[in-house]
Amino acid sequence: MNTTNTTEKQQLRAPDVWPTFQAHDAPALVDFLVDTVGFERTAVYRDGDRVAHAQLDWPEGGGVMLGSYDPSGEKGCLQPGSSGAYIVTAHVDALYERLTAARVTIVRAIEDQPYGSREFAIADPEGNTWSFGTYPGEPRGQN
Repeated sequence: MNTTNTTEKQQLRAPDVWPTFQAHDAPALVDFLVDTVGFERTAVYRDGDRVAHAQLDWPEGGGVMLGSYDPSGEKGCLQPGSSGAYIVTAHVDALYERLTAARVTIVRAIEDQPYGSREFAIADPEGNTWSFGTYPGEPRGQN
């Protein structure tokens, strides 16, 4: 048995879905998402005052990627403020209280949903919408 190969395989991440965001002020958006919302700063690659690529992980799983907006860059570059993501958390009430106390813009107050989730939504400084809730999705193979 090749233990080096086994160790390398254990360290690889499973494939994920990564919502992506572009920002006029990407360093400020990274700081907001880490310092205010609670994402973890996993990787931030800068090119001067611009963010070429950032990976922010959610402590309970998953993450997002973002960078500085460059309208002359690659095709498909998203206009800042035009994205959104849903983040699953077991601590939705505590997060809502913390973000409300931090005077974050709440776009949808915390509420129980008919499908069993408790959730709310905020806007970040760029105008993107971030929804937080307890709904983890349905198990695969249900339909």
